[in-house]
Amino acid sequence: MSRVAVIIPCYNEEKTIGNVIDSIKEKIPNCQVFVGDNNSTDNTVKISLEHQAIVKKIPKQGKGNVIRKLFATIDADVYVMIDGDATYDVSKLPEMLSYVESDEYDIVVGNRLATTYFKENKRKFHNTGNRIVNRFINFLFKGNVQDTMSGFRVMSKRFVKSLPILDSGFGIETEMTIYILHKGFALKEVPIKYIDRVEGSYSKLNTFKDGFRVIKLIINLFKEYRPLLFFSLFSLGCFILSIGLFIPVFIAYLKTKLVLKFPTLIVSGVLLTLSLIFFITGLILDSIKTKYNQLTEIINNRYN
Repeated sequence: MSRVAVIIPCYNEEKTIGNVIDSIKEKIPNCQVFVGDNNSTDNTVKISLEHQAIVKKIPKQGKGNVIRKLFATIDADVYVMIDGDATYDVSKLPEMLSYVESDEYDIVVGNRLATTYFKENKRKFHNTGNRIVNRFINFLFKGNVQDTMSGFRVMSKRFVKSLPILDSGFGIETEMTIYILHKGFALKEVPIKYIDRVEGSYSKLNTFKDGFRVIKLIINLFKEYRPLLFFSLFSLGCFILSIGLFIPVFIAYLKTKLVLKFPTLIVSGVLLTLSLIFFITGLILDSIKTKYNQLTEIINNRYN
C-alpha cells in the first residue's frame, strides 16, 4: 500500500482541527496526519495530539513556509494537503487518492467552485477575486484549471519533491497551479463540497493585502516561467513608442532637410535601444529556463 502523508497547515484552528483529523482518518485509516503548527496561541496543538496527529512546529510565519518545511522533511508516496478550517468536504478523498496511486495523475485538486463555494462563502469580494485569479492564470499560462486556489490537493511524490516553493504565505496554491501548467504535470479536478467556517472560527486571509500579493506572485512567475514573452512585451512597447516618436521627426526632415526636434529623436533612439535590450534579455533568460527545465526533468525521473 502507498504511504500517505496528510499535511494540515494550522494557525489557531482549535474549533475545527479535531474534526478535520477524524474525518480524514475515517476515509483513509492507514494515513499519517501531520499538523504544521504555525505559532498557534490557542489549543490547536493540544487537540491535534489528542486526535493522534503528529505535530510539527514551524516558527516562521506563513502558510507557504509551513508547506515548504513539511514537503522537505516528510517522506511518503502520496501527499494530501488540506486546510484545518473544516471548509472542505473530504468524502471524495478516497477517489482523489486512487487517481494518484494508480499513477494516472500527478495531482488531483478538490474543485470547490464547481459546487457550493459561491453560495457558502460569505466573505465579500472573495468570489470575484477567485474568478479574476482563475482567468488571469489560465490566460497567461494557457491552462483550463477551474479552481486554481483550492487548498485541498492530493499529490504524487514526483510532484512534491520537484516543486520549488517561493511564496511564504497564501499564494502557495497559486504557485502550485502555475508550476503544474508550466511543467505539464497531469492534473485532474474533482468537484467537492465547500462548507463555510463554523461559528467562532475566522479566516486569516486578508482579502485585499493577500489578493494583491497573489497577483504580484502571478506576474513574477510569468516572468520566471515565460521570460521571452514577458520581456518581448516590454520590447514591443518600447519599439512602438520609438517609431511613434521617430516618424514625425523623419517626416519633418524630409520636408525641411533639418532635424527640428533633437530631444525627440534622442528619446526615440533610447527607446529603440531599450527595446533591443529587453528582447536580448528575454532570449538569454529563456535559454537559462530551458536548462532549468532539463534539470527538473532529471529530478522528476528519480521518483518515477
